[in-house]
Amino acid sequence: MPDFFVRFCCCACLATSAAVSATPQRAKEPVDYVDPYIGSIGHLLTSTQPTVQYPFGMVRLAPLTPARSGDRYFAHDISGFPAGAATLMATTGEPDTDLTKSASSFDHDQETATPYYWSAMLERYGIEAEATVTEHAAYYRFTFPANGHSHLLMRDSGSFEVTGPAAVAGQSGGGGGRGGGGRGGVTTYFYAEFSKPLGEYSTWQGSTMGHESKLSGANIGLITNGATAKGEKISVRIGISDISIEQAHKSLQEEIPEWGFDQVKARARAVWSRELGKIAITGGTEKQRTIFYTALYRSLGRMTDYTEDGKYYSGYDQQVHDAGGHDFYAGDGLWDTYRSMHPLQLILDPKRQQDMVRSYIRMYEQGGWLPSFPTIAADSAVMIGHHSSALIADTYAKGYRDFDVEKAYEGMKKNAMEATMLPWRRGPLTELDRVYLEKGFFPALAKGETETVAAVNPGERRQATGVTLENCYDDWCVAQMAKALKKDDDYAYFMKRAHNYQNVFDPRIGFMSAKSADGKWVEGLDPKMGGGQGGRDYFTECNSWIYTFQVPHDVAGLANLLGGREKLAAKLDALFTEPAGSKYSFLGQFPDMTGLIGMYAQGNEPSFHIPYLYNYCGQPWKTQRRLREIMDIWYTDTPLGICGDDDGGAMSSWYVLTAMGFYPVTPGLPVYVMGSPIFAETRISLEKGKVFTITARNVSARNKYIQSAVLNGKPLNKPWFEHSDMAGGGTLVLVMGPQPNTAWGSAPEAAPPSMSK
Repeated sequence: MPDFFVRFCCCACLATSAAVSATPQRAKEPVDYVDPYIGSIGHLLTSTQPTVQYPFGMVRLAPLTPARSGDRYFAHDISGFPAGAATLMATTGEPDTDLTKSASSFDHDQETATPYYWSAMLERYGIEAEATVTEHAAYYRFTFPANGHSHLLMRDSGSFEVTGPAAVAGQSGGGGGRGGGGRGGVTTYFYAEFSKPLGEYSTWQGSTMGHESKLSGANIGLITNGATAKGEKISVRIGISDISIEQAHKSLQEEIPEWGFDQVKARARAVWSRELGKIAITGGTEKQRTIFYTALYRSLGRMTDYTEDGKYYSGYDQQVHDAGGHDFYAGDGLWDTYRSMHPLQLILDPKRQQDMVRSYIRMYEQGGWLPSFPTIAADSAVMIGHHSSALIADTYAKGYRDFDVEKAYEGMKKNAMEATMLPWRRGPLTELDRVYLEKGFFPALAKGETETVAAVNPGERRQATGVTLENCYDDWCVAQMAKALKKDDDYAYFMKRAHNYQNVFDPRIGFMSAKSADGKWVEGLDPKMGGGQGGRDYFTECNSWIYTFQVPHDVAGLANLLGGREKLAAKLDALFTEPAGSKYSFLGQFPDMTGLIGMYAQGNEPSFHIPYLYNYCGQPWKTQRRLREIMDIWYTDTPLGICGDDDGGAMSSWYVLTAMGFYPVTPGLPVYVMGSPIFAETRISLEKGKVFTITARNVSARNKYIQSAVLNGKPLNKPWFEHSDMAGGGTLVLVMGPQPNTAWGSAPEAAPPSMSK
């Protein structure tokens, strides 16, 4: 699915040039391993983008390209650079206010990109363009050739005003403030300062040229004109705000008070060095370290911190609020991120994660629902499930509770009882939701039945079995919070709903299937090809082979349905070996199922936990083998290096956790299930100066199997550990070998906790 939350950047995907130097090279820091071009050719809908930003930063920069190609690596022209509500471009010669026509080619091999800095040559004009960033400001520097007609252009659709000899301010929309044509009705403001006076500038509105100091409307802009000497540098620094022009100006003054591009760049580098350095790795290959730290960089992009000078604007009530000492975050996609990205962020920065939970609660108070795909403007009607319950329950279960727990539970329960479960919809219950509440499954259309419920999205359809499975997991999360708050009746009720997955398991075929509203099975459902495009009649972007394992809260119960632990293991074996048949036909129907190994699809989030399920079957060595295979095949250090849509860090965070050797199969349960680490040592810096170290002795490509384990000085004979074993600091020492130790972690009592036990 697409990533809806990349802000201020529709960027070209660019390639890094290797700098050759005769001087000794300093030792690499984690930030030096990051290659923002990994994944810049998409396997499906969207590629990654070489974004320059602070971790969780509000301002995100990357070049704009005339062709909105999904594969950023193949974009070879730059039409401008994001400047908040405006677009900035540097040119020479005869000016052209059409930014598409004034675009310049660039050479990937003559370009540098890092998380904190980007540069390239605009070949058409001989101008070197550079960009760096702060929390709320963009900083550009252009090095011009000798030319009698050099230009800086700013284009907008909204309003702008020349406020001084070297300053321009503006906003998106039609100049009418909050109701303007910004992001979902949210106005973006900017305040830009130039290192060289504007001098003789011209303005335009549509095709009309003039010399106005103030304009509003669509297709407006300003262009400077002056001579430049060879090597002359002109910089532009731009404050950006969702609150006001005044706030944009204030943020600019505070964050970039002087003209010092290299100092701002160094500060941004230091921020990334600190954040990425929270995980220090030893060993592995150069390629693995590059993939790892690039994945960690992608995992720290969102949510977005929209706090400005102790305040924030919320589109949920269209008001500016005092942040009260806790930052406000939006820009998330929980269907993607609750599984691994938020759990990873919780390990590295619990305070920030609690502020994210507080932000969800604020959005609930301001808008009436706990969102699932919150933008700064509103909750987007995207995907399925009410997975804010998973985020909140996981944070609480791991002992981080600095938020209004009662208010959070109120929102969780309201979503579970009063909000529609329909895919790609938001709002109150429909007749289909009432079937779930009354009968314990979301109803599919019977075979041959025509859709009559107007609320069903015609393209996304009902996704009935996927909706049932994902919402019964959410119900389990609500139940855990009810239990913690001693709401016994609620706990019993939601625990009953947590078993609703049993209602859509068809023992006749051994797969999750679908029922119509009368409780009858939809006959003839093919686990591989059933459900139409993307399986959307019954499932969500995947088929029943994937969704049969979508019971992360009760793996033991799933095993019981299949006939026991051995049958679950056999089902997993079959998943990884079941052929697609004609890939032409299969991928034509299931394009989201990228990264295939048999019917397993690493390129889509519902698969993430599945390789770890062998640990519940007494066969942890199979988890270890499959995970190494997935990492080796489907994650590389090339533009094709991410096998599906990264979805704002979802795919990347899976790699970070798996490469370290553990994974949260069940967010909401403070447990990590073990895999096969690829580094000799991993040091995770935690809060309060604590460190958790994972040592993998003898680890190598061949030595991927755990022979024995010691956790915090005591033998560990089970393939899992608790969050508390990590949070206080400690060590996990693994001895690795080339052949499975089938005795380690295989006893029934060694299986990770699961509801039916």
